[in-house]
Order: sequence, then structure tokens, then C-alpha cells
Amino acid sequence: MKNLPNLITVIRILLVPLFVILVVYHYELFALYIFIVAGLSDALDGFIARTWNLKTRVGTYLDPIADKLLLMSSFITLAVLMKIPLWIMIIIISRDIILGITGLILLNFIDIRSYHIRPSILGKITTVLQILTILLVLLGTKGPLFTATLWITAFATIASGLHYVYREGKIFRA
Repeated sequence: MKNLPNLITVIRILLVPLFVILVVYHYELFALYIFIVAGLSDALDGFIARTWNLKTRVGTYLDPIADKLLLMSSFITLAVLMKIPLWIMIIIISRDIILGITGLILLNFIDIRSYHIRPSILGKITTVLQILTILLVLLGTKGPLFTATLWITAFATIASGLHYVYREGKIFRA
């Protein structure tokens, strides 16, 4: 692969199974390190792509896919292991499935070359809250802080999902 940011993104995708294996076998500290490395690599590939003008069409699709793979596999794994309640995983996965379906529907009605899904500020806040939730689990956090984080993350996830569907629906109606 000739493009360094895309290579970093592919490596991030390859870290996902390692992360899941570490969590499943209760190596939470090592899983935490992998999660942090994946997060830093996300920032690094974006920085390199913008700084050295190495943005590619492939990268614009690969990067969010890598993010979703890590977050979705994290929530599924943690729910299966009963480290988080099943309901939070269902909310998060359902939102991403609904957004994916919305995007696929839009692709049938718009010119893909001219359309780019842009993250909203609410979507970015939701991602940060989801990452915080995973970090708290990997650190073994329990109690009111963890419970509050779960509820805030659930609320933000629902709100951002509704916002994306509304916003992209306006494009569809136009």
C-alpha cells in the first residue's frame, strides 16, 4: 500500500481481533493498551493525511469503517462477557445499523461522487462517550460514575442517530 494513512488504518482494522481476543481471555490491561494504540493511530492517520495532503477516497471510507469495527466489536464482546448491560450494546449497534441502512438508501438516489457524510458535533460527542464507556470497563470502573456514563452514552447515541437520520432524510427529500 503506497499511502501511509491508509496503511495505518488497515493496521487499526487488524488490531480489532487482537483486542477482542485479549478481552475474551481477560487481559483487560493489554486490551486497554491495544485500544489506546488504535485510538492514537486513528488520530495519526488523519493528521498525516491532512498535513501531507494524502487524503484518498479509499481512506474516507476505510477510516470510519475501522472506527466502527473497533467500537462495535468492543460493545458486542463486552456485552457477551456481561461486562456491560446488553441494552447499551443493542442501542449502539442498532444506531449504526440504522445509519448504515439510511446511507445505503441514499446511495440509490444521489451521486456518490458528490456526496460525503459529514460527522456532526453530536456524533463526535457520542463517539467520545462510547470510547469513554469502553475505557471505564477496561479499567474496571463500577458504581455511580459508570452507571451515569452508560445512561449519558445511551442518550447521546439515540439523539445522534435521530439527528443523522433527520439530516440525511432532508437530503433525500430534496
